[in-house]
Amino acid sequence: MNQKVLKLENLLRFHTVFRQLHSLGQRRILAQWNHVFSSAYPVWTAQLCIRPWQTDPLIGAALSQYRLLVTKKEERSQKSQLFSTKSKKEVEVWIGMTIEELARAMEKDIDYVYEALMNTAIDIDSLEAHSRLDEGRIKEVVKMMGMKLKWSKLKQDKIRENKDAVRRPQADPALLTPRSPVVTIMGHVDHGKTTLLDKLRKTQVAAMEAGGITQHIGAFLVSLPSGEKVTFLDTPGHAAFSAMRARGAQVTDIVVLVVAADDGVMKQTVESIQHAKDAQVPIVLAINKCDKAEADPEKVKKELLAYDVVCEDYGGDVQAVHVSALTGDNLMALAEATIALAEILELKADPTGPVEGTVIESFTDKGRGPVTTAIIQRGTLRKGSILVAGKSWAKVRLMFDENGKIIHEACPSTPVGIVGWRDLPSAGDEILEVESEPRARAVVDWRKYELEQEKNKEDLKVIEEKRKEHQEAHQKAREKYSNMHWKERSFLKYQEKKEQKSSKSKEKEERDSHVLPVIIKGDVDGSVEAIVNIMHTYDASHECELELVHFGVGDVSENDVNLAETFRGVIYGFNVNAGNVIQKSAAKKGVKIKLHKIIYRLIEDLQEELSSRLPCILEEHPIGEASILATFSVTEGKKKVPVAGCRVQKGQLEKQKKFKLIRNGDVIWKGSLTSLKHHKDDISVIKTGMDCGLSLSEEKIEFQVGDEIVCYEEKEVPAKTSWDPGF
Repeated sequence: MNQKVLKLENLLRFHTVFRQLHSLGQRRILAQWNHVFSSAYPVWTAQLCIRPWQTDPLIGAALSQYRLLVTKKEERSQKSQLFSTKSKKEVEVWIGMTIEELARAMEKDIDYVYEALMNTAIDIDSLEAHSRLDEGRIKEVVKMMGMKLKWSKLKQDKIRENKDAVRRPQADPALLTPRSPVVTIMGHVDHGKTTLLDKLRKTQVAAMEAGGITQHIGAFLVSLPSGEKVTFLDTPGHAAFSAMRARGAQVTDIVVLVVAADDGVMKQTVESIQHAKDAQVPIVLAINKCDKAEADPEKVKKELLAYDVVCEDYGGDVQAVHVSALTGDNLMALAEATIALAEILELKADPTGPVEGTVIESFTDKGRGPVTTAIIQRGTLRKGSILVAGKSWAKVRLMFDENGKIIHEACPSTPVGIVGWRDLPSAGDEILEVESEPRARAVVDWRKYELEQEKNKEDLKVIEEKRKEHQEAHQKAREKYSNMHWKERSFLKYQEKKEQKSSKSKEKEERDSHVLPVIIKGDVDGSVEAIVNIMHTYDASHECELELVHFGVGDVSENDVNLAETFRGVIYGFNVNAGNVIQKSAAKKGVKIKLHKIIYRLIEDLQEELSSRLPCILEEHPIGEASILATFSVTEGKKKVPVAGCRVQKGQLEKQKKFKLIRNGDVIWKGSLTSLKHHKDDISVIKTGMDCGLSLSEEKIEFQVGDEIVCYEEKEVPAKTSWDPGF
């Protein structure tokens, strides 16, 4: 009994000691163990306590288990501390960073990012190293890598200082000096605009133009007999150059609207009036071709009333001058009317300070490189000036007038050719002078950066839309397979992949045959822009897709040929050349090069090329017609076959051709004949006026007296595109 009580007391004391050992073990202060046993309990207690866990196997096992647990816990604590130290690595990220940038920020290989993205709904095949990720994807990747996220408030290059160049404030009126007017000649195609200018500056521009149509904007300084100087802009009147005419109106002071007296107001006449009104520019009306017998100037004036162009004869403020550009009649009166209007406008400009102007036209010259025709609007341009225009800059090496004569300075209202551009600016770009080349580079870099930022925003929108689409598709797929056995699911996925491969190959074949990739090369920027604008009116993508692969200024190059070979496209050149070496290379690679000098011929050729990509149309060509006079049936074996007794009214019926049955104007059957008889004889052809009996391949069709039978054949006819470019 005493032994049992002693054992119980020892167990109770063991429990107390165990708890103390546990608390001491957590703090890892092993030196206090002796102190616990000596101070907390009497010596006899320690002696009693030694015995149980030395002799009792239960107590010994408990203590050994405790020591093992404490050791493991300490190891886990050390490991967790080590892991937490590693996982505390922060990754600085920003919205819109690319896959490559994210991998660099995490100090990982780019494959790690792809592996993390495989577990998301995003389409991995559509991603490249430069593809941008949205906020959600960045969070997922960093989390899967066991790292902490730190959002950068702004990417370092997003806080760049705005270094753009801008126009100067308005000049002090006291510094302004009189300047020559900038006059734009506008009107419909072939109404005599270039011929009129021809007479004014006594040159032969019209004779040099292909097809008699002005292909570019020409800027010319004309000295009149009175001593006055006028800068004329000759804008193309063709429908293709609407954008070019709009630019002409934006840099001009006066618009001379040319309308042919024998033709009246036309489509481009109305557009020219609208451009002048939008630019708030006054109009002088030149009624041309008044020397013709069918000329009717009064009709022109009345037609213009509908467009709020009211001539002085009708109580308005628009001067109307009757001229003949061909004979030169009354041209001086037109010039005087223009000068008088310019005096009323009191045109002035500031000839001092940095230059401001507008690019009228740009092109690449083989000997000079990129060249622009510009109108100076403020300041005086001199050799050595540093200019920026759009995303290009120049140090002026050479300046020349409309006749190619070298000039040393250009004042306001002066048209000038500028050589020295690093890249080709676009027609309509604003020209600004800056103080140095580093400043010019900074301006161009800033403008390129702004353009890139805009593009990035658009890319992010597209990425987000694609992500949502993939997420929805992924969710639908999961719902579709959720209730299936894994074997059924695997088999169904295999079938779907097989179908997708076959459908993709078919789609690729159809796409290759129903897509026309095009490369456009032109001599000047304005011409290329006009052609591209026409292509933007293309509205027949359901027939054949028109794909603009590349466009640029200059002759056809080897790079153009390689690009066309890659995309299986066609190269269209306008007023450019393709050397023998280039043409041989293109022929070897199976690339078409089509060169044109007149813009509407190029567009017609493009229409033909589009039409050639369309599948042929089956057209029905009637061979003969017959009317049904009687119906009856004949027995063939065990069935009765309906037979129509007919008389051929027109042409002939041929048994091997196709037939259709018409009732009350509606086609109720198409097919072939099973028999064609004249009396009791089987024949292959029945001619006009002869009677016959015939039966159809469709036995369920019932004949009625008065029905018509038409014999026809189908012929494949080349299809034509429905695209109408407007001329």
